[in-house]
Amino acid sequence: MEKLDVRGLSCPIPVVKTKKLIDQGLAELQIVGDSAESKENVGKLARSCGYTVVMNVDQKNNWEMEIKK
Repeated sequence: MEKLDVRGLSCPIPVVKTKKLIDQGLAELQIVGDSAESKENVGKLARSCGYTVVMNVDQKNNWEMEIKK
């Protein structure tokens, strides 16, 4: 599974980076980030592209998302 680290990046950069990997045809991708806005937007993108989304968020609002086709 490929991993994408978008911590410290502001939208739309995390969405653009995720979209680039989705467009390459990846079936599974793990994304880690720390922005609530990015979490929502990346999740929306993945779902709109037909991926299932599994999200884990810690108490400091850091998140890890696994998307699978």
